[in-house]
Amino acid sequence: MSEFFHMPSDLQHSYLGLVGWHLEEALIPVLAGLLLALPIGQLCVRFRWLYPPVLGITTVLYAVPSLAFFVVLIDYTGQSQTTVMIPLTLYSLVVLVPAIVDGVRSVPEETHAAAVAMGFGPIRRYLQVQLPIAVPAIFAGLRVATVSSISLASIGTLIGNQGALGNLLADAMFYHRPILAVSSVVTTAVLAIAADAVLVLCRKLLTPWVPSPRAQARTAEPATPALEDAR
Repeated sequence: MSEFFHMPSDLQHSYLGLVGWHLEEALIPVLAGLLLALPIGQLCVRFRWLYPPVLGITTVLYAVPSLAFFVVLIDYTGQSQTTVMIPLTLYSLVVLVPAIVDGVRSVPEETHAAAVAMGFGPIRRYLQVQLPIAVPAIFAGLRVATVSSISLASIGTLIGNQGALGNLLADAMFYHRPILAVSSVVTTAVLAIAADAVLVLCRKLLTPWVPSPRAQARTAEPATPALEDAR
């Protein structure tokens, strides 16, 4: 069992060090993607003609292989975390932008009209009215983007980046130690599940008014007809 946590000396990191570095490479791009997606999403809501081309561009960027991004970036950023995090940031936009647009568009028209009547400007309406109501949809996108980023952070091994858990896959073959591959896969899966659980908890704390799926199911159940009770 100790071999599961024992890292090769050439990595220059402990097991916990690799976990921390992997999370850093995975979560910073999601945060950066969210900061980019918020204003982009608002522009797409305000100017509806802008949404299709933006969605098309983000989809094309998501389709570009990470290796192609590395080839372009490595001359400028080298074999560094930045070279890994830039593609991950761009990949997150394909999930976050639609989530924000759909969430903001779900705000009832009467709520929007009430905010206008109270004198809220566009920025204040967006920050204090639309975004809070759109939180469930935004967090749904965040969950997908976060899990995807934690998984994709392992691609850093393609450029010899020593920070992510993906390097253990290459070392498993180099040192003929399959346990390293198991360690990489299991740890990445656990991190993704844990991050998803944290986001679910944060969403519940931020939106206590949203009923749980179980409560929604009970509400959706049809009432038993009185005639059936009489029988």
